[in-house]
Amino acid sequence: MAKRTSPVRQSYSAPALEKGLDVLELLARQPGGLTKSEVARALGRTISEIFRMLVTLEERGYIAQRPDERYALTLKLFQLVQEHPPTERLLAEALPEMHHLAHATMQSCHLGVMELGSVTIVAQVNPPTRVGFFVRQGSTLDLLNGASGYVILAYQTLAQQERMLEEWRRETGRRPPRDLHAHLARIRKAGFERRASYEVKGIVNISSPVFDERGSAMAALTVPYIQHTGRPTPMANVVQALRKAAAAITEKLGGVAPQVGAGR
Repeated sequence: MAKRTSPVRQSYSAPALEKGLDVLELLARQPGGLTKSEVARALGRTISEIFRMLVTLEERGYIAQRPDERYALTLKLFQLVQEHPPTERLLAEALPEMHHLAHATMQSCHLGVMELGSVTIVAQVNPPTRVGFFVRQGSTLDLLNGASGYVILAYQTLAQQERMLEEWRRETGRRPPRDLHAHLARIRKAGFERRASYEVKGIVNISSPVFDERGSAMAALTVPYIQHTGRPTPMANVVQALRKAAAAITEKLGGVAPQVGAGR
């Protein structure tokens, strides 16, 4: 009798692991989160099967249940990714440029990336001065309450913008400003954002996009500009240095900057 063979995938099948990965991959495509019944329906599983998997993933910190009873991914996967490409590569390429920028401008700088409806600060460099202002690494910022969020949003496709804004609405319960799209168009035309801080008086946030290979903003490099006494660095010089640093990071990552003012 001939020995029956089966594909490697079937021979080494791990049903519980596959169910867990199915849940993670599904939630990764649903920035607004899903209820357990919606997860079960989408994966063709029973609610009891999905419930046990959701409890396990929540206990391990990969997902969290929100007040509206929807499950969504946490930053756990992001934290893991920080130790592996592409985030590791982003930080490796960005940090030297950020240190050079901070020393050239005598200002702090930080790098932000999108996380659902918010911006997470993944890197930050202090200026070589006794007194300064900085945004703490690991901080989470409101998408529409800072220059970083507007810059990242400005360089997305319309479909991507709508997904980000929908998640932002769910998280904040607010509506976007009426002039949002005009604001984003101004950023694309200028190629950067320069605007008084939404939270701290006397700070002017200057932010420039870091692009991926598709021409979308994968991150925003930002300088919270403060006016030093003595021999201050002119704001125009900071803008020039910031944009040069962001362009250098983009080039190192193999990204492509769209034409200034180009629509998405």
